[in-house]
Amino acid sequence: MLVVIHTPALEVLLIERADRPGFWQSVTGSLDAEDEALDATARREVLEETGIDAAAMGGVLQDWQQQNVYEIFPTWRHRYGTGVTHNTEHVFGLTVPACTPVVLAPREHLAHQWLPWAEAAQLCFSPSNAAAIRQLPLRLLPQPAAAAALSR
Repeated sequence: MLVVIHTPALEVLLIERADRPGFWQSVTGSLDAEDEALDATARREVLEETGIDAAAMGGVLQDWQQQNVYEIFPTWRHRYGTGVTHNTEHVFGLTVPACTPVVLAPREHLAHQWLPWAEAAQLCFSPSNAAAIRQLPLRLLPQPAAAAALSR
């Protein structure tokens, strides 16, 4: 699960991993149970990692209907079943108001920052996370504005 949290102005929330200082990313996570719905997983992970209650604060969660399959970094394979080397990541976007407060889960993250989408994409350590952030102008802005944003 990957959830790109952003404002209407395309400022993106990035969080720094506690187990890998200097590694910045969007919210990520896994299903708690096989029958957990993907949107429920996205909302739960956002709440657990950032303290943002998407439903309570009127945030708009969108399933981007996008999946990325990638090789799991060897450092993190112990979190998966024996022999699992690849993960399927479902991508969501969550639009929140500017100045949305963030309360990090201290065991998971050290710091957070809101950045313009292009800067956020450059800072992400995960190629699939960076690619998702680069899609924001195309997904959220009218076509002429998206083209202008991408040309900057």
